[in-house]
Amino acid sequence: MTISRRFFILAFSLSMSAAHANQPQMEAPDVLIKRISQEILDLAKTDKRVQSGDQDRIMEVVQTRIIPYVNFQRMTAMAAGRFWREATPDQQAALTKEFRTLLIYTYSGAISQVRNQKLEFKPMRAAPDDDEVEVRTMVLQARGEPIQLNYRLEKTAAGWKIFDVNILGAWLVETYKGSFSTEIGKGGIDGLIKVLAERNKRLAAVPVKPLKN
Repeated sequence: MTISRRFFILAFSLSMSAAHANQPQMEAPDVLIKRISQEILDLAKTDKRVQSGDQDRIMEVVQTRIIPYVNFQRMTAMAAGRFWREATPDQQAALTKEFRTLLIYTYSGAISQVRNQKLEFKPMRAAPDDDEVEVRTMVLQARGEPIQLNYRLEKTAAGWKIFDVNILGAWLVETYKGSFSTEIGKGGIDGLIKVLAERNKRLAAVPVKPLKN
């Protein structure tokens, strides 16, 4: 795994913990990101099962604290581009499921790598009535350069949802768009679904490796 890819996975995971259900749904997007970011940092530093690489515990964290606050269907549609409109509803549902599963495994593998990172938040540039905003942050590390980490969020009836992430100048959706297009060109939408499903099976068989101190 390249350093930039490792940074991408780690930085994305640092800020993707979700709020508790009894907390306000319509927080300002920057306030939401600040709070849930600190929540996942604190959990990763104090939860011994997470630190040891307990896959069941890490998957539990991802399923309960990340999934409800990311619009995976929009992310998948954007990554598929024009091919999304050509897919049947069943294909769209299957593709979203596999892409979501892929990202779940990605986040799970990164949460156990969190140790002493800190987050710095940039002033948000948005009007009060904006339905889509960008929250800009930097991941500060004890070693190495700061990592640029920005989020695109949309306002929904259920609260703000993340639908894209920028790490080191590259947007997540755009990163996957090229590989999606390549696989669709080879085997259509069904071919892409099959490729993602096979990748997810391989990831499921790989145990989470905790960060060594």
